[in-house]
Amino acid sequence: MGGRIFALDIGTRSVTGILLEIQDDKFALIDYYMKEHDERSMRDGQIHNVIAVSEVIRDVKEKLESDHGKLHQVSVAAAGRALKTCQAEAALKLDQHPITDNDTIKHLELSAVQAAQLKLAAIDNNNEYTNYYCVGYSVLEYKLDNEQIGSLIDQSGDQATAEVIATFLPKVVVESLLAALGRAELEMEALTLEPIAAIHVLIPESMRRLNVALIDIGAGTSDIAITDKGTVVAYGMVPVAGDEITEAISDQYLLDFPMAEQTKKNIVKNGQDTVQDILGFETAITYETMVKDIKQSLEKLADSVTAEILELNSKSPKAVMLVGGGSLTPNITTALANKLQLPENRVATRGIDAIQNLVKTENLPPGPDFVTPIGIAIAAKQNPVHYITVTVNEHTIRMFEMKQLTIGDCLVQAGLDLKKLYGKPGIASIVTVNGQEITLPGGYGKPPVIILNGNEAQVDDVIHNGNEIIISKGDDGKEPQITIEQLIGEGVSFFINFNNRSCKLENTFYVNGQVKPKNYIIQDNDKIVMQQPNTIQDFLASESTDKLQYTQPFSVSVNNRKVIIDKGESHIYLNDKKVSRTQPLKQNDQLTITTAKHPVVHDLLIQLNREYWNTINVTFNEKPVLIKQQQITVSRNQIELDLDTELLINDHLEIKDRTQQEFIFQDVFRYVDIDMANATGHFQLYNNNQPTTFYESIKHGDKLQIVWET
Repeated sequence: MGGRIFALDIGTRSVTGILLEIQDDKFALIDYYMKEHDERSMRDGQIHNVIAVSEVIRDVKEKLESDHGKLHQVSVAAAGRALKTCQAEAALKLDQHPITDNDTIKHLELSAVQAAQLKLAAIDNNNEYTNYYCVGYSVLEYKLDNEQIGSLIDQSGDQATAEVIATFLPKVVVESLLAALGRAELEMEALTLEPIAAIHVLIPESMRRLNVALIDIGAGTSDIAITDKGTVVAYGMVPVAGDEITEAISDQYLLDFPMAEQTKKNIVKNGQDTVQDILGFETAITYETMVKDIKQSLEKLADSVTAEILELNSKSPKAVMLVGGGSLTPNITTALANKLQLPENRVATRGIDAIQNLVKTENLPPGPDFVTPIGIAIAAKQNPVHYITVTVNEHTIRMFEMKQLTIGDCLVQAGLDLKKLYGKPGIASIVTVNGQEITLPGGYGKPPVIILNGNEAQVDDVIHNGNEIIISKGDDGKEPQITIEQLIGEGVSFFINFNNRSCKLENTFYVNGQVKPKNYIIQDNDKIVMQQPNTIQDFLASESTDKLQYTQPFSVSVNNRKVIIDKGESHIYLNDKKVSRTQPLKQNDQLTITTAKHPVVHDLLIQLNREYWNTINVTFNEKPVLIKQQQITVSRNQIELDLDTELLINDHLEIKDRTQQEFIFQDVFRYVDIDMANATGHFQLYNNNQPTTFYESIKHGDKLQIVWET
C-alpha cells in the first residue's frame, strides 16, 4: 500500500471530499462525502464567506474522519471559473527592419500578456498587477501594418503586432482557500486547477498533443480548458450551465427550483417523472417532452460554450469531452457537435469509468459528476502546483507554478516594461534620389540582455526555484550605413573600346553636385542624382583620371593660382566616323578621341604673357645678332622644366624670377662665328664706332665690330 490521499472539491453549490488509496501506480476509492452549502458563501468559484465555507469543509472532513481516522493534509483545486481571461495586444515598430529571430517575437507576445495583466487590473479597479498570476496564453493573431499575417519572421513593414488571449488566476482565490482550510484545521498539501485535474485523469499525456476541449458543466458555470501540443493552452468560463436548464423546467412546469432540479435528474435517469406544480396539478413528463421544452435553453448553453471555445482556440478542436453534472443535459453533445461542425462521435460525456488508473470498485459513484473531485486527488499528487521564488534584477518575486515557468513569465510578473528594455531604433536618414525623397531607417534596436544564474539566456528558457535573473536594456540601433550601390544598385552597364582600351560604362552618381563612387556611404540630407551613360559626353563625364583631358579645361596650378591653358580642339571618332559628343553609345563601340596638341611649358608662358628669355638685338660686323639670358625658372616638384617639357593636367608648378646681369660685349661671341682667316696681329673692338673693351656693357640696337690691324 502506498498511503492515502484526501482531496476536496470546493464547488459553488457543494463541497465533496474524496479519499483515495494509492495502489502501486493506480488509485482506489476508499470513501467520499458531499455536503451542500447552507448559504451562498461561494460565487463563481471564489470563496466569499471564509467562515461559512470552512464550516462545511469541517463537516465533510469530520464525516470522513469518523470512519477512516484523522485527516491533516488535503489536496484542493482552484475552480476553473475563478480564472480570468483577457485579450490584449502589443506593437513593435519595425521601420522596415525584418524580425529575424523568435526571441523578438516572444518578447512581443509577453508584452501583450503584460498589457492583458494591466488591463485586467484596471477592469477590476485594482492597479496592482501582481495580484494576478498568468497561467497560460494563446496568440490569437499576428499583424503587420494592421493586416493579419501567419508569421512575423523575415517580414518587413512599419509595425508588427501580436494579439493574445491570456488567462490569470487571482491571488485572492488561493489565499481564501488557504484561510478556509486553516479554519477547518487542514493544511494544503497540494494545489491544482479543476480543468487541469479533469484533463490529467481523462487525457493521457501522450494524447495531450491533440487539440481537445474539456468542458466541465456545473450548476452555475461551464469551465473550459483547451489542450494542444502537449499542454493546456487556454482556459475559459461561461456563466451558463446546468441551472439554465433547471430554470427552463421550473418555468415550463411551474415548479420551484429544488423540485425542478430533482425532476431533471429523475427524467435523465428514468426516462420520465410525475410532478405536482405549485397549483397542485400533477403532470407526467417524458424524456422526449422535456427535450422539446428545454430546446431554447439548450441552444443558449451550446451557443455560449461554442463561442468561448472558438475565441480561445480560434477554430474548432479535434474533439470535445464533457464532465460535470450538467454534461448529462439531454442532447447537449449533439448540439455542441452541430455548432462546432464536428462529427457527433467527436463530442462525448466522460464518466469516472474513463479514468484509466482508477481501480474499479463497487463504491464508485456513477456518471461524470465525480470526475473532477477524483481528478483533483490524483492530479494534486502526481502534478502538484508549487510556489517558487526567484529574483529579477535583485527584486524577489513569488510565482504560482501552474505550468512550466520561463524567464518570460518572471518578467511579466515582475512588472518590467518589456518595450522599454528594447534598444531604440537608430535615427533615420532622409535623402532624395533623382528628386524622390527616401527614408533610410536606422539600425534595429537590440533585444534586452538576459542573464540567468550568471549565464546568458533566452526569454523562453525554463526557470526553477531560487534562480537569479538579471535583465538589462538592449543596445540602441545605429544610424544607417548604406552605400549608393546598396540603395540604388549598379544599373545598366556595357563595354566599349576607348582609345584601344576596354572600358565599362557605368552609372555616374552625383551627391550634392559632386561625383561619388558607388561605395560612398550615404549621409542624412544627401541629394543623389543617378545619370546613365548613354552618349559620348556621358562617358567622358564619368569619373576617370585618364579621361579628364578630354572633358575638363587643361588647368594647372602656378604659384598656387589656377591657370587654364588652351590645348586646342579634340577630334572624336566612333567606329572610324567623326561624330559629336552627343552621339549615343552601344555595346562594343570603338571610340577614339585625339587632341590637337599637348600643352608644354612654352604654352603656359604664352598664356601667362611671361617671357622665358630677356633678349636684345644688336649687329656684329654689320650682321644682326639676338643675344638672350634666361630670366625665369619653371619647376615641378622642385625639378626645373624646359620650355618643351609636357605638362600634366592639375600640375602644381612654381615660377621664379632669376637675377639678371648686364649684357657685355663678350656675350656676342656666344652667338657668332669669327672668320680667323683674315685675323692678323692685333684687333680693336668698337661699339657704335667708338673703341670699347670686352667687358663694356651693350644695349639693344648697338653696332658692334671687331677690326683686325694690318
